[in-house]
Amino acid sequence: MVNSEPRSRGYRDTPPWRLFTALTEIVDRLVGWDRLPVPLGVLELIGVRTKLRQDNLHDTSHLPAVNTPPVPDYSPEFLVNRTADGSYNDLREPAMGMAGSRFGRNIPLAKVVPPDKAAVLSPNPREISRALLTRTSFVPAGPVNSLVAAWLQFMIRDWFSHGTGPTENPWEVPLAEDDPWPERPMHIMRTRTDPTRPAGREDLPPTTVNVLTHWWDGSQIYGITPDEQQFLRSGSDGKLRVLDNGLLPMPDDPAADPARVPGFWLGAELLRTVFALEHNAICDRLREQYRSWSDEELFQRARLVNSALLAKIHTVEWTPAVISHPTTVAALRANWFGIAGERVQRLFGRIADSEVISGIPGGKTDHYGVPFSLTEEFVAVYRMHPLIRDTWHFRSAATDETLLDCEFPDIAGANAVKVLNTIDMTDLLYSFGTLPPGLVTLHNFPKHLQEFHRPDGHVQDLAATDILRSRELGVPRYNEFRRLLHLAPAADFHALTGNPHWAEEISKAYHGKIEDVDLTVGMLAERRPEGFAFSDTAFRVFVLMASRRLNSDRFFTEYYTPAVYTQTGLDWIRDNSMLTVLTRHYPGLRPALSGLTNAFAAWPVRP
Repeated sequence: MVNSEPRSRGYRDTPPWRLFTALTEIVDRLVGWDRLPVPLGVLELIGVRTKLRQDNLHDTSHLPAVNTPPVPDYSPEFLVNRTADGSYNDLREPAMGMAGSRFGRNIPLAKVVPPDKAAVLSPNPREISRALLTRTSFVPAGPVNSLVAAWLQFMIRDWFSHGTGPTENPWEVPLAEDDPWPERPMHIMRTRTDPTRPAGREDLPPTTVNVLTHWWDGSQIYGITPDEQQFLRSGSDGKLRVLDNGLLPMPDDPAADPARVPGFWLGAELLRTVFALEHNAICDRLREQYRSWSDEELFQRARLVNSALLAKIHTVEWTPAVISHPTTVAALRANWFGIAGERVQRLFGRIADSEVISGIPGGKTDHYGVPFSLTEEFVAVYRMHPLIRDTWHFRSAATDETLLDCEFPDIAGANAVKVLNTIDMTDLLYSFGTLPPGLVTLHNFPKHLQEFHRPDGHVQDLAATDILRSRELGVPRYNEFRRLLHLAPAADFHALTGNPHWAEEISKAYHGKIEDVDLTVGMLAERRPEGFAFSDTAFRVFVLMASRRLNSDRFFTEYYTPAVYTQTGLDWIRDNSMLTVLTRHYPGLRPALSGLTNAFAAWPVRP
């Protein structure tokens, strides 16, 4: 086993900082950041993030590798343009974060457990799915709307994918006698093996690669290859292709059709359409200002602006909506604007080099001693399928009359395209805005995802798959995960959850072994801070990785300048929000949105 690994060292490693992080760790365990007044809570989270940056960034890119994706030859335009494959974001390490590079880890590589068959299948993931995750009745998350669920899937299609797993040699999951599953045993495809791992190096910790770029670059809109971009672009004025009906074109080649990819559904395609239109609106604004610019120049500037707007919306709108504790709202806004605040930034710009004072955008690029990548633990905590509803009620934005009542399969895969072509986008967005998503908790997994009919004909229990996948990828079980993130483990099942009935159910499912409880189950069962739609354990990974995605990306830091974006582009990012995006392209939504300050909050139903 390779034990030496690059990790963050020396970051804020001075006596005052060591004292501060030690104190915040004690307070975190004894009191909790969420029980402190907001100013103290924000300071507590700064200490938590500092400790995580010091101890929980672990590099896999230094491990021996073969068949790594080729890095394009350098071209001067890479200095100011995002490449399709994510290369050259870091000019000194051009392969960092590009498509086909490895996921990193938030735990030491020595703690990454290889996928032993007995450990992966025990306790039986299908039985855990049935006993603890099955939605017995819909538990809504409030006060937010189903655009929260759509946005998350829309973002994930930008951030990470392990690719399509091989069909041969699947995991075989035994089934109970009373299990109605249509095949015996249940088959769950394995994660695609790491094509860069040298043959015969079983001593290396298991790693996997990200099919997508690791950067926050809007690749779900723009593609990750030149061929994909060529299909998506109109070839005129920098714009993307949009059909006369306001929808996006689908490729004629079935192999390239996104509707045939598992996970394609109406919510994610709605938002891809919205932000393709936003890209084109940015092109129009830039064209007004810079009439001599070429199609390529307009496309590249608009892509930068649109990607940064997505990152801003996620940071200061989506995330505060789903973790709406006053402390986290303040901390997330500080990530973007600094503690000096939005008003100071609007009036004076950055007033200090410090990200704490003036926010991350426009500050210094910093990898904290470890090459940037998204991590397997980041993927694991984003398994939030309970956000998805089973039943959907589509209504008119103008009259609130019913247009369609349906189930989730009716808006997934090719069926999503049919709905897009029969119901107006304004009405679809209004319906998403007025329907609550599910709470990320036990016994609230969508029934249609527990028996998900994939476009390739396979039937999949995504709840069982979520459990198995974290085990397969070496993500620690709940208690060990918490220890490695400097949190106290659950002493017993009643300490794990405040629900005595759940404690008994979990104990039975895990045969009384608290250390065997899976990360997903523990996160769904634990006490949530006030205003949270998901767990505090998951939040710890966000504290670390949400800011890191901004800190490491030079297009959000040192290159976030008028010379690269144009002042017009920076003004667009500053002045816009999800509310302005929606009303710009779908003015019929203005009545529903008129009283809101956050588009992810529950929309009022038309009287």
